[in-house]
Amino acid sequence: MESHVSSIRSAARATFSAPKRVPIRWRLAGGSALLTLVILCGFAGAVGTLTTGRIHSDFDTQVRSAADRLRDRLVVHTSITNDVYVESPGLTTFVSGSNAAAKVLSADGRVIKQSSDAPEWLGLPTLGSSLEFNGYRVENRRVIVTRNFDDFQVGYVYMQYARPLADVEATINRVRFFLLVGVLSGAGLALLAGLWIATRAMAPIAELTAAAREIERTRDPARRVPQIEADDEVAELSRTLDGMLRALDESRNETEAALHRQREFVADASHELRTPLTSVLANLELLAESLDGERGEAAQSALRSSRRMRRLVADLLLLARADAERQAPRAPTDLGDVLMEAAGELSPVADGHELHVDAGSAIVDGARDELHRLALNLMENAIRHTPEGTSIHAGVERSNGSVVLTVEDDGPGIRPELRDRVFERFVRGSGDSGRSFGLGLSIVRAVAESHGGNVRVESPTKRESSIAHGTRFVVTLPAADR
Repeated sequence: MESHVSSIRSAARATFSAPKRVPIRWRLAGGSALLTLVILCGFAGAVGTLTTGRIHSDFDTQVRSAADRLRDRLVVHTSITNDVYVESPGLTTFVSGSNAAAKVLSADGRVIKQSSDAPEWLGLPTLGSSLEFNGYRVENRRVIVTRNFDDFQVGYVYMQYARPLADVEATINRVRFFLLVGVLSGAGLALLAGLWIATRAMAPIAELTAAAREIERTRDPARRVPQIEADDEVAELSRTLDGMLRALDESRNETEAALHRQREFVADASHELRTPLTSVLANLELLAESLDGERGEAAQSALRSSRRMRRLVADLLLLARADAERQAPRAPTDLGDVLMEAAGELSPVADGHELHVDAGSAIVDGARDELHRLALNLMENAIRHTPEGTSIHAGVERSNGSVVLTVEDDGPGIRPELRDRVFERFVRGSGDSGRSFGLGLSIVRAVAESHGGNVRVESPTKRESSIAHGTRFVVTLPAADR
């Protein structure tokens, strides 16, 4: 029962929402055509009623007049033998051309004379009566009968004059047909005219829509919407949208200026922090070597925290330079050599991981220190987030004018909820245990993009790699022109 009610509600919602999916120009044109159709139907109904009544009235008048003329012209005599005959006029001649029929009957209903092809009418004539019978309009008249030798009145006979109702019905049907054609033609013309007017009226809105879509595509509020040369609601909408875009453009410029100042400040501050941190590290290393006991342990703890801080400052400096679009000097660099150096740096701290490097010669235009950080972070990330005994493979190769660096492992892989966020800043994996700042993969992406490349994460399969499970990071950089 509930499902049946739910289906009825869904059907009702679909029925009421269907007109909303029709373009507004069609709705306007359809409404105009419907209103015109209603008006024309009312007009046609009134005209049809009046015209039909007038046609019937004229037809009846014509039949009565013709019957009266025939009665006045009809001469009926009796012979010496008292036989009644019609002397004039000829009934067939009188009714010719009018599709009518005429008869002269005796008082007992016997036919004295009739026009050719006259139909059989039933019943005795009634004096002065008019009736519709068997598809005919019949008029009855009484006619005096006289003797042919002295015109003495000897009695009466009855004349019947009839015309088929099909004549008037054909005329009425033609009138109705022309009225119907007129109504439908008027409604059709109203629909076309309404559609044309609505299209012309909606043209400025279509221009505004196209301009808004272009602004959405380019994300550039500095673009202007077309100005409507009119003083109506559409022109007011155009001016309002243009004012809104100007305000958004000004707000964006202010925001971008503030962000640029912030990036410049972070980059400058990170750079300035390196000198005092270097001095602090040197002094702490000296103290750690010269102090013993608890003081020595305190100095070692401070030294570890300072080294961690130096690493964080270096990471922030690299990201701040990327945000501020500051580029370090570029030179042809062998990415294979860079990978080998980074692997040699990590070998002593591999924590029981099996690190395999397959680095061919591949030259790119880049900053060696930044590329070293990219390779180091990828392998360090694999070491940090996989258990001991995990196999890690890193390689560099040329492919179709590009240099591809891959780092993959057969560890547990990346959790699905983190896969789309691994390159965001300060995102840490479950195996991190607080040993990183969550900036390693952000730096990888920043370095790759600043060198005109990209980085993506994949899940290797048995078909794609000898490693059945785990994670693969692929960095693609443009190869240097030799």
